[in-house]
Amino acid sequence: MFSKETYMQRRAMLKKAIGSGVVLFLGNDDMGLNYADNACHYRQDSTFLYFFGLPFAGLSAIIDVDEDEEIIFGDELTIDDIIWMGKQPTLREKCERVGITTSRPTAEITKYLHAAAQKGQPVHYLPPYRPEHRIKLLEWLGLPFARQESSTSLIRAVVAQRNYKSEEEIIEIEKACNVTADMHIAATKAVRPDIYEYEVAAILEGVAFTAGCNLSFATIATINGQTLHNHYHGNKIKQSDLFLVDAGAETPMGYAGDMSSTIPAGKTFTARQREIYQIQNRMHRESVKALRPGITFAEVYDLSARILVEGLTQVGLMKGNPEDAVREGAHAMFYPHGLGHMMGLDVHDMENLGEIWVGYDGKPKSAQFGRRSLRLGRMLEPGFVLTIEPGIYFIPELIDKWKAEKKCADFINYDVAETYKDFGGIRNEEDYLITPDGSRRLGKKIPLTPEEVEALR
Repeated sequence: MFSKETYMQRRAMLKKAIGSGVVLFLGNDDMGLNYADNACHYRQDSTFLYFFGLPFAGLSAIIDVDEDEEIIFGDELTIDDIIWMGKQPTLREKCERVGITTSRPTAEITKYLHAAAQKGQPVHYLPPYRPEHRIKLLEWLGLPFARQESSTSLIRAVVAQRNYKSEEEIIEIEKACNVTADMHIAATKAVRPDIYEYEVAAILEGVAFTAGCNLSFATIATINGQTLHNHYHGNKIKQSDLFLVDAGAETPMGYAGDMSSTIPAGKTFTARQREIYQIQNRMHRESVKALRPGITFAEVYDLSARILVEGLTQVGLMKGNPEDAVREGAHAMFYPHGLGHMMGLDVHDMENLGEIWVGYDGKPKSAQFGRRSLRLGRMLEPGFVLTIEPGIYFIPELIDKWKAEKKCADFINYDVAETYKDFGGIRNEEDYLITPDGSRRLGKKIPLTPEEVEALR
């Protein structure tokens, strides 16, 4: 945890931004995996962590802006809890750690919220993303699921704070990035023909656990890199395969790292693999060079897409004017996702609050295939932490669909694309802080160029 003064200052800023009313924070509860006592790994709600810092299940909180009151609601552990879980701080002790002087039993929260409603105070809450949140809003506020409309003013206020990472947050994120880099270096060394994907996944996940971290998201470790979020790890790696890893560590305080690597199963890339890999590398390097305050991330994405088209045109996969191809969305055949996303207490930071607020500052997103998956498009500012992860993919089903529709036929050589259906996908990813005069990579360097990857093979 940070100092209690950090959390007190964050809450004070929020109260000033909200102005009036009651702000309700829904902490996360334990959740059974297949029965109640076999619980999933516990993770506190990130906004609750940001303002209250307490990683314990069963807590909720209220900031009454009008009364200048901050309350944590929860229940003391029973002797049965202590027998199974061990001794923990009391509720009062937990509160004192983060500068809260008032705590009440969970059962009293309904009475407090009803009294606020009777006084005409608005109750602000964030979008519920778990069933337990929806049930609590039903029980505490009498709101049926269909009427649970979150507070836009609270969303914007939270985004306005969490988007700008403080120095102490950057230190914590860099810890996660360093462990994440070690995970990818270990995977790059481990990949070889005739072992299974799960063996590589076990090695890289073990690096995170050995460092006292958890995983910031479910590991992707696959020979089928053309499937963007492939969490199956049961394939045997073959000599001709490319192996894509997308994995990250999360520190005990909840801050995330997120990196990707693409590794040849053999000691070196084949000529065809190297050719496509170098195009992706140029997309990545030029995107990083472009990072600075005052440029929109959408502009950086467009740059990466133009470089893709230029490179694939040179190898015969695409044709025509690169700017026209990007405007028409032809690049998305091979690049169907965005360039990156915000990162912090969530690996996709504040995604539960809505990309339109976090990544676009309230401005509308594009509906174009590929571009609509760009999670971040807004003007970059110092203090933002984000990922850079352009990719190149050959998705047989997408090739077949677009070819049958003659979609973007002026820009795509489908006969050539047919010969790449067994290629897979390439993605490399690093994490960056936007600084006043540019950007800075967070964490240790991981292999990026073909030569750097092969040096570890």
